[in-house]
This record gives sequence, C-alpha cells and structure tokens, in this order.
Amino acid sequence: MSKKILVPIDISESELTQQVIPHVEGYAKQDDATIHFLAVIPDYTYFAAYGLGYASIAPDAKEREAAAMESLSEIVAKFNLPEDRIEKHVLSGSPKDHILQLADDIDADVIILASHRPSMSTYLLGSNAAAVVRHAKCSVLVVR
Repeated sequence: MSKKILVPIDISESELTQQVIPHVEGYAKQDDATIHFLAVIPDYTYFAAYGLGYASIAPDAKEREAAAMESLSEIVAKFNLPEDRIEKHVLSGSPKDHILQLADDIDADVIILASHRPSMSTYLLGSNAAAVVRHAKCSVLVVR
C-alpha cells in the first residue's frame, strides 16, 4: 500500500519526466495516495565551482527557487492527479541527500524516479538513482 509517494523530478529533463508519468498515476490511483513532487536545484557551491566571477552573477537563491517552483508546477500539471493530493517541494543542494531526507521526513512508502541508462561513468562514480536505491528506507521504483 502506497499512501505517500515521493517523485523527484529533474526539471531540466522532460524526457525522463514523461517516463514516470504513467507509473506515478498508476500507483496514486491504486491507493488514493498523496504525491510529493521534489525538484532539487544547484546551490551556491555549484556556481562557485565555475569561478567566483560566475558565482557573483548567479541569480540569488530565492529567484532560483521561485523559477524552479514555476517549472515544477508546469511539469506536475501534466500528471492526471487530483490537486488536493499533490505537494510540491523545491530544495537546493545535493539531489540524493534531499531525496533521502524528504522521504524520511514525509515517511514515504515508495520513491518513484526516472534514471538514465547506466553508463561507464555511473558504474564508476554512482548516480543519484543508485544512491537512493542503496540508502532509502522505503521501496524505490526506478523507471528507465
């Protein structure tokens, strides 16, 4: 039974989002679940990695979060789900850390996330999906 579903969304990857839509809708309809959509955006350290000059002209956190929430809302509108069962979250930082933390915070029953096909770099370095599968306390459905 899945009463709370966490769906991490990469707002820059519309193709991956298309892959998870039928799975999320199916799970949600089976159990009248609440669906928590999560978008994780880069924090200041991401911009600083490109140099202090770039970091100084990066939009401030509130602007980036507002833009991400707008993008997430547009994506969520593509799902055929009742609005009263949808929660949206935008956080900045490490995707895998925020996915795992939010899953714990909301006591998620399942995490449904899309993933690229594995490549040599993800076998060597790992991916967000792999980290979530390894460390989540709930079930994880990885859609490819």
